Amino acid sequence: MLWKIEELNNISHSKPDIVEHALDKLLNDNPDIKRAVVVNAYLDKKINLSKAAEELGLNRLELERQFESEGIPVRRLTDEDIRAEVKAVKKWE
Repeated sequence: MLWKIEELNNISHSKPDIVEHALDKLLNDNPDIKRAVVVNAYLDKKINLSKAAEELGLNRLELERQFESEGIPVRRLTDEDIRAEVKAVKKWE
């Protein structure tokens, strides 16, 4: 199985749209796998709680509550995170 993942990664350099489409289909057709991927990305600090919630179709507070009930550590927003969020929202206005 690992070789398949490695080859998808290789193909993603020349044909990113094809690989992205395949991964989106896999994750959308398998919500348990999608959640596991998102939670692992969050735990590995590759995405923040807001992005994890967005990927799972939840709001940040809903996901925070789920994580707390499941014993998944919740990273709290730092002052820097809050400033970045405010800056991003202002760009959208």
